[in-house]
Amino acid sequence: MRVRDVQSLLAGAFMMPSSDAPEGDEDSGLPDPADDSRPNSASPYSATPDHPRRNPASPSSAAPDHPRHSAAPPTDGDPFSAPASPPESAPSSPSSPPSPSTPPPSPLPANPAPQVPRSMAAPSRDGELRRTFPAFAARSAEDTRFAESWWGNAWVTALEEGALDAKRLARGRGYAQDGHVDAITVTPGLVLAYVRGSRPRPYRVQVRLRTLDDADWTRFLDAVAERPGHIAALLDKEMPQSLADCGVPLLPGPGDLDPRCSCPDRGHPCKHAAALCYQTARLLDADPFVLLLLRGRGERQLLDALSRLSAARAARAAQEQQPAPLAGVRATEALDPERRLPPLPAPLPVPPHPEQPPVYPAAPGGPDPFALDQLATDAAARAHAMLGTGRDPVAELTLWQDAVRLAAARPGSGLTAATRALYASLAAATDRTPADLARAVAAWRQGGFEGLAVLEEPWDPPAGRFDRARPLLLAADLPAFRPWHNRLTHPRGHVQLRLGRDGLWYPYESEPGDDDWWPRGTPDLDPVGALTGLDPAGALDDLGFTPPEA
Repeated sequence: MRVRDVQSLLAGAFMMPSSDAPEGDEDSGLPDPADDSRPNSASPYSATPDHPRRNPASPSSAAPDHPRHSAAPPTDGDPFSAPASPPESAPSSPSSPPSPSTPPPSPLPANPAPQVPRSMAAPSRDGELRRTFPAFAARSAEDTRFAESWWGNAWVTALEEGALDAKRLARGRGYAQDGHVDAITVTPGLVLAYVRGSRPRPYRVQVRLRTLDDADWTRFLDAVAERPGHIAALLDKEMPQSLADCGVPLLPGPGDLDPRCSCPDRGHPCKHAAALCYQTARLLDADPFVLLLLRGRGERQLLDALSRLSAARAARAAQEQQPAPLAGVRATEALDPERRLPPLPAPLPVPPHPEQPPVYPAAPGGPDPFALDQLATDAAARAHAMLGTGRDPVAELTLWQDAVRLAAARPGSGLTAATRALYASLAAATDRTPADLARAVAAWRQGGFEGLAVLEEPWDPPAGRFDRARPLLLAADLPAFRPWHNRLTHPRGHVQLRLGRDGLWYPYESEPGDDDWWPRGTPDLDPVGALTGLDPAGALDDLGFTPPEA
């Protein structure tokens, strides 16, 4: 009787809790090795068992306040290893009779709730070579890009080109978009995170990447220090494309990523590892120092090394630089009466044209870009003329004459909307009105500097050429023009001829009865020819003008 009691008591000491053993991953149909309730679970990513096997005859089973787990140091090589399970209690010897005071074994719960592993996020453990990033939120289905930068897309390309199953990649992309990846921890050569699959218990996923050796880091630091812009780009969280071409394998290629997961799927990669890789691309996109940490160096360590390298290069360049010789000659040589100066070097050839000046951008409240472009173009043309001829063609112009020249050089005619601002500013600078400037511009376009002088300076020409003009006009059946200084005016019309100091006749027009003369037509040596060019369509017929026969 005592033997049967012992056998019935020991029969339940070695039973596994059936409700705590999952049937397997729904996605793969295989047993779940991540579940620590299964026997012989030796996965390096396994968490603490939810229900360790107990011996009902062991004294520890009768003490409910006794701790079930004992903390153990992390496993070497994996900074996030779960605490190891305590050794199981040995069953009592069947030869010893049970004590009458020993209480009967308490029955196990029928359906114990599975314990979900906690997040890997441990900011208190972060340091120079360990960084933890919070989980990314779920994204919309339309947002299918996991990286915007070229280095983030290079990571995604290495993942997708090294994958063996596109369907697993698609499932992993969906897991990443739905926010199934928990906090991500990055250390040299390793990315770790929990990824939730179809089971309540998440899977422990890691992605390994080879770290760079000292020779590779030396080449990388030399490439960065060669150009100050590289350091500035890294501080701005940018990765210059030229650093990827410096001979150091910063970015992974197809097959360089080594994903591992605690799920039973043996795909390369499984959907959980693919989800972690996609979320890692978002980390790289935001901060390229994450990629450098994966390759073995922390941000502060790299910046300190670059600072020392730049200082050493600057000191070496300062030592190698020879002192510049002092300019000039000695006083004894300069005062030597027999000293002969060396010949001057030959002048450089004059460029064929002054070229186009740079464009000034428009800004609110700033100067007119078109006016600045006109001034720069005019200055370039004057400099080009001085190089070729040795003189400035407009150096002797007055302020008013130069303002008229600048206004006349602007494209278009008349006070249009485009030229009104320029005319107003030039007129205000010369104490004139815009109407005066417009009349002077017409004279300048008619005859340049001489045409402006004809407009503004009446003078008394000597006898001869001016006196011969009136008979020529009479011979053309025109009435006698009234002379005044260098001007001949029709007695009844609105036509006037003005003789310039260059010997040309400049035609003018005005409204009948008004003394408002404006330059019109083209100057000519013949007064009759100047009138012919003024109105070739015959509008001077009412003046009695008859063109000479050919």
